[in-house]
Amino acid sequence: MKALSKGNGDRRKLFGTDGIRGVANIHPMTSEIALQLGRAVAHVFKREARRHKILIGKDTRLSGYMLEQAMASGICSMGVDVLLVGPLPTPGIAFLTRSLRADAGAVISASHNAFQDNGIKFFAHTGFKLPDDVELEIERLVLEDDQIDHLRPTATEIGKAYRVDDAGGRYNVFVKNTFPKHLTLDGLRVVVDCANGAAYRVAPEVLEELGASVVKIGVDPDGENINDECGAVHPEALARAVFASGSHVGIALDGDGDRAMLVDETGEVVDGDEILAMAAREMLRCDSLHERTVVTTVMGNLGLDRAIEELGGRVVKTPVGDRYVVEEMVRGGYNLGGEQSGHVVFLDHTTTGDGLISALFVLALVADGGRPLSELRKVMTRYPQVLLNVKVSEKREMDRMPAVVKSIRAAEEALKARGRVLFRYSGTESLARVMVEGENSDVIRKLAGDIAAAVEREIGAT
Repeated sequence: MKALSKGNGDRRKLFGTDGIRGVANIHPMTSEIALQLGRAVAHVFKREARRHKILIGKDTRLSGYMLEQAMASGICSMGVDVLLVGPLPTPGIAFLTRSLRADAGAVISASHNAFQDNGIKFFAHTGFKLPDDVELEIERLVLEDDQIDHLRPTATEIGKAYRVDDAGGRYNVFVKNTFPKHLTLDGLRVVVDCANGAAYRVAPEVLEELGASVVKIGVDPDGENINDECGAVHPEALARAVFASGSHVGIALDGDGDRAMLVDETGEVVDGDEILAMAAREMLRCDSLHERTVVTTVMGNLGLDRAIEELGGRVVKTPVGDRYVVEEMVRGGYNLGGEQSGHVVFLDHTTTGDGLISALFVLALVADGGRPLSELRKVMTRYPQVLLNVKVSEKREMDRMPAVVKSIRAAEEALKARGRVLFRYSGTESLARVMVEGENSDVIRKLAGDIAAAVEREIGAT
């Protein structure tokens, strides 16, 4: 058992664990920074003497229009063309970046955050997120913009912007091709909550075209209602809708569609750990789980570890963040990984988390075996887990917080070998996350509360 403190690192000024994120129209999420990012990314990826292109997609936030146009302007100013695909899930941007042979892809989204926030993250031409060294090079060029100012092209060398009108259809076909050819969803009633986000059109279309009877919620974006009491971070409305409609499965996507939480036919939420356990069992049965290994983060439930071990597999842990999961998967040659939050990566199909592909994998299990999701999820038994978020004024190193260290050690001593404690900072928000896991809910709730109180006393935001 071990406490982990992980921040953004002292070298980074813009990029966090998942791109750049903040309140829209306040530094760093301004049109000026977006323009400079466009210039920097165009310069970094303009390595060969040929016509270049960078793809830009977004979710449904009001501020997406402002940032999209600013970034496109910056890219064009460096002699690189822009492909605009409009609202589309993050994994769709990764796919189209590869499919359309773009030099890079940009996603304008703050994922599960409220609408007033926004963010920008990038994919390389391979569809994978950028490594740290490339992000740092882009960041340096943004902060020292005059270094590339003399490289502005003129006349016919200035870039153009094109709209890709069939982007949604291309992604639709790609996702459906991950579903087993011998199966359909005929006879299944599915509720899908698209969080009023990027998947609001494509997710219901895919499910209906595969034969499901679909109940749609969270499909009326107005620029301000993304993730507003809906989607993967608020699955309560989905659970009520599944139970009320007598549906077989519910699917809750987040604002940019790269993660999914499910709901079984009884209205109980099924998270990413349980999706991983179900997928691992099936892939082990088919001998398709590479190295018999599942990659997850330090936040994964101990119940997942136990389940995979009992199935004859093993679990490899990474720091929190789907990019670290994917990096470890590529390094080790693994093909299944993900996070408790619902990011699940099937590397045989895609290069990043895809909530729709994850949901289709589970729906295939339901359709093929005739077993309800409430039964399939029993492959793992969840350990009680408490996660508390504490707003902080700074992300101080552990050795400078003696009261926090003392409370963590006391919790570890109380749990001994029957649980664990994890302390870390959010990579995208001013939050400290305290997680305590063990056999007794009352005990771990008190221990987590004690640690959170110590954090508030030391560095709590006023």
